[in-house]
Amino acid sequence: MAFSDPMPSQQPPLASEMRGSLPSLAAWVLSIVTLGAGVGLLFAPDAWFSALHKPTWNPPGWLFAPVWATLYALMGTSIWLVRRQSDAGAEARHRASVLFLLQLVLNLLWTPIFFGLRSPLLAFIEICALWCAVLFTAVEFGKIRALAGYLFLPYLLWVSLALVLNGTIWLMNI
Repeated sequence: MAFSDPMPSQQPPLASEMRGSLPSLAAWVLSIVTLGAGVGLLFAPDAWFSALHKPTWNPPGWLFAPVWATLYALMGTSIWLVRRQSDAGAEARHRASVLFLLQLVLNLLWTPIFFGLRSPLLAFIEICALWCAVLFTAVEFGKIRALAGYLFLPYLLWVSLALVLNGTIWLMNI
């Protein structure tokens, strides 16, 4: 997947772009990281999850918090870049923002479905929709600002792993 900036010669370097707008960037990043952490704390893995059969390649539990914090920070940076890209047009930014909101809601819903409802099957169906929403968001972001699209790629890879893991856990526990 390749992204191209509409007018790269007119785009300021990221460092100069950040000057004067760090509070806005920080607000986006902190808001999204806080939302994700809050949902994670409300629906943390419990004894039910510990008792599930899991594949040998299941990542260790300690890895999830730092990975998700990083991914949420990348998401916040991406939406910040898209919202600031005034030459992209209001309609394109609106479409990308709606996709961003959709994928964020789907992201935040997965945890209560899997851990709260204890439904690996329903969570698997939901994460398939999430994967599509993340892909579409990355593509739309890439059309507006290449860096914003590329910043979504680690998230797409992690959700890909989570999708396969979720499906495997469901199948191992039928």
